[in-house]
Amino acid sequence: MKEKLFVNIFSNLILVVLIATFLLVGFVGGTINVLADSDPIYNGTSQSGVSLMINVYWGSEYIDEMLAIFQEYNVTTTFFVGGYWVAKEGETLARIIADGHEIGNHGYFHKEMKNLGYDANFDEISSCHNLVEKLFGIKMTLFAPPSGSFGKNTIKAAESLGYSTILWSKDTIDWRDKDAELIFQRATKNVKGGDLILMHPTLCTVKALRRILTYYQENGLTVIPVSLNIGLGV
Repeated sequence: MKEKLFVNIFSNLILVVLIATFLLVGFVGGTINVLADSDPIYNGTSQSGVSLMINVYWGSEYIDEMLAIFQEYNVTTTFFVGGYWVAKEGETLARIIADGHEIGNHGYFHKEMKNLGYDANFDEISSCHNLVEKLFGIKMTLFAPPSGSFGKNTIKAAESLGYSTILWSKDTIDWRDKDAELIFQRATKNVKGGDLILMHPTLCTVKALRRILTYYQENGLTVIPVSLNIGLGV
């Protein structure tokens, strides 16, 4: 009788240990998967704020005019800068920073990130990060992958460096379609709070910019930096 009772108790203990181990592994594994498979951010959470994401690898000749328009409308937004561009155009970046705009990371050489392994993704992001920090003392926390190209290695590398990966909800496609009217329509059609709107420093973008900002004002929308839009503060 005692032997049977001991066997039952021992069997139950083994079962409890197995169940606990299974739950623990499942929980830990789930946490790892969540971290490994984090998604980029495509939309902000602001009810009345929109963000202009200005990706910069070229177009320096149009940036001063963009800055002047932003000053005219008393708005600040986010410039995602490529390290290769920063190395050549440090004075231009200094003017962007002086005007109070947020600076984000756009990689160093504008590579197709989804085709890169973890180490290469890490190098692209960290090289740009280190250069901007060295020159301006700014520790960027937002990463916009060039051409919107990313893979799991991109997300993991960005997270390991303390970055949130940012994409967009609206794309003006201004780099391709050099048409101010099209740019205006793409930046304003069905626009709503939380939108992240992608653009670049181009001549036609500059031509459309005042109309875009006026439209937002007239429709109760405020241009804000991306970090504020996604709830990370500035």
